[in-house]
Amino acid sequence: TRKDGYFELTSVRPGNYDIEIKFMGFETGRVGDVRVVPPEISVDVGTVALERAVIPLDEVEVSADKPDIIYQIDKKVINVGKRYTTASGTAVDVLENVPSVTVDIDGNVSLRGSTSFTVLLDGKPTVLEPSEVLQQIPAATIDNIEIITNPSAKYDPDGISGIINVVTKKSKLEGISGTANLNAGLNYKYGGDFLVNLRRPRSNLYLGGDYNRREFPGSIETESWTYSDVDTSRVRSKGDSRWESTRFGARGGMDLTVRPADIVKFEIRVGGREGKRTSESDFDEWAGTSDLISYRSESSLERIADFYALATDYSHTFAEKDHEISGQVYVSRRTGDEESTSELRNVDGTLTSGQRSREEGPSTRLRTRLDYVVPFGESSRFEAGYQSRFDWIEVTSRLYEYDPDSMVYEFEWEYSHRTEYHRNIHSVYAVYSGTVGRLGYQWGMRGEYTDRRTELLDTAESFSIARWDVFPTLHFSYEYSEGHEMLLSYTRRLDRPRSWYLEPFITWWDAYSVRKGNPGLKLEYIDSYELAYQRHFGATMLAAEAYYRLTHDKVERVRSVYEDNIILNTIENVGNDYTFGTELTLNVNELKWWSLSLMGNIYDYRVKGTLDGAPFSEGSFSWNLRLHNTFKIGQATRLQINGIFNSPTASSQGEREGFVTTDAAIKQNLVGRDLTATLQVRDIFGTGRFESASEGPDFYSYILFDRESPVVTLTLSYIFNNYRPERRSREDQEEFENEGEF
Repeated sequence: TRKDGYFELTSVRPGNYDIEIKFMGFETGRVGDVRVVPPEISVDVGTVALERAVIPLDEVEVSADKPDIIYQIDKKVINVGKRYTTASGTAVDVLENVPSVTVDIDGNVSLRGSTSFTVLLDGKPTVLEPSEVLQQIPAATIDNIEIITNPSAKYDPDGISGIINVVTKKSKLEGISGTANLNAGLNYKYGGDFLVNLRRPRSNLYLGGDYNRREFPGSIETESWTYSDVDTSRVRSKGDSRWESTRFGARGGMDLTVRPADIVKFEIRVGGREGKRTSESDFDEWAGTSDLISYRSESSLERIADFYALATDYSHTFAEKDHEISGQVYVSRRTGDEESTSELRNVDGTLTSGQRSREEGPSTRLRTRLDYVVPFGESSRFEAGYQSRFDWIEVTSRLYEYDPDSMVYEFEWEYSHRTEYHRNIHSVYAVYSGTVGRLGYQWGMRGEYTDRRTELLDTAESFSIARWDVFPTLHFSYEYSEGHEMLLSYTRRLDRPRSWYLEPFITWWDAYSVRKGNPGLKLEYIDSYELAYQRHFGATMLAAEAYYRLTHDKVERVRSVYEDNIILNTIENVGNDYTFGTELTLNVNELKWWSLSLMGNIYDYRVKGTLDGAPFSEGSFSWNLRLHNTFKIGQATRLQINGIFNSPTASSQGEREGFVTTDAAIKQNLVGRDLTATLQVRDIFGTGRFESASEGPDFYSYILFDRESPVVTLTLSYIFNNYRPERRSREDQEEFENEGEF
């Protein structure tokens, strides 16, 4: 039958017939004495109603572990439920153990070596920056994470390395069900989250909330040199730092089936975050031929932000042709206040200099989307749509300089500014996909018009850009035989500069570093190629991916000397970069009591161009390795031991050292499967530290940051009324894409 129950029998010879209709879980239905007699050759048997079959059975429980990773033609799907070592963490902690992804000690995420990527939340854009939203989402609320390195033309082309889509939990069972988690750890780490779901035959309501507080102490060492024709200056420091973070949020929504062909969805998300980083360091400074000067630095950075996002979705399916039209409106707004203070005191504690900067301003974003999908036959379909993005951002920055004579902070007009950003993007796309025998294919084309304007309100300066761009995409798959599949794809993407990248004025970070944007910054364009192979050997899966990425007009943060012992950080198009690499994944589940997952990424990175008027060429051979071991101890206990190995990586002006970390967790069912406890120990041996160096013709800079280790956390999870996450179709998951940045 069709999905609406309609059925038709053709080429039936004349005669008298009885029809039997069977379906699992129902009694057999019968329609008797159906007469097919010319000239009446068409017979309508009406509606046939089947009664449910009720069979008394004893309880039977079937349990199995889902695979860690599922590979599809255009994505990798990561099962978060099996990541026991991250149960009390965030999406960033989960991504530390995901192929294609690396995370530095500050929680900054890189996808195949690039920090430029798009983050979606349940297929929708996010109000926060990519790294911010990944640090905001509790791991316990995540169902799975999708890694899309070569997205189709349906998605926004923003981001060098692709898309990370975080899919949160919703229940699939009728009635009321839900889940709750509490966590606590050493050094003031605690929090919790909950999700309650009410599902009816034609509606689904859900409500969730989370609150988490974390503190991470650490130590920091820095050293910098600046050179001139006559003098060399040097600064060296060593001290302690502490990062405090509080994040909270709530989400709710409703899915309503108005009619079988019409579905409406509403969702709201609200939240906030408060963060504070403090450090105290002892400094030694040599300026030219001057004697050694020793003093103490105290600095702090505070950030407070609130946000909300509203989304409305509607879809209608036309039964006669099985084609669909859908639309979405998405509105988000966030406010943000940031204040940083940097003070220097001499050996007797007297305050000698200081800077205090403040930055604030709201941002509002509106997204609209209209999509149309129509199938052609049984094996192909056509998709087309229109999407628009409107962004408004206001930023006010102020600087206050400490005056030792008056002993007050005085306002500095020269370094205080008001800026407005406006960006409108209109897109149209078309995607055609299908199969011919064992060959699957998908081709797409996307056209975008971008109108961007930056205005400096205090100087009446403005910078604008208006242009059309075209982005083709190609995907192919070929299944040689059952268990053997080859995948090939090409996409063209771009990376839009962030708003502060375009600010053409000096902003002080601290006493030894300033920042300046570049309003003439060009867009980065990326050509990305991938070739993948998958092979299944019973319960063992081997996947190999080769990729090549070429970035035109590569954007990098560049350092130079601003004044003696003061480093200027700015943004430049330095040239082109080239990344060629391969990813290998081996999942072994041959033994009932032990499963192994080994993931490796090996790539060669080259960047070539011109910097400070001189040509340069830098490169590195880099790799990272993930090793997961899960041991099943009886029916109620799981032990997991993970190792992460990252090699050094290069940039246009320096190198970041590699590091190794080891995590472990044990999960215990306490009351059946309804109540579980998970004890996690992260960075057991204290080897996960951040170390990097950069240098140019007139400077050298080095930093070493060592964080708290080990990090110990206990998580209690409770499931009521047999809560089970909802499984969505691929079409449901391919939702609206992220807005990116300016």
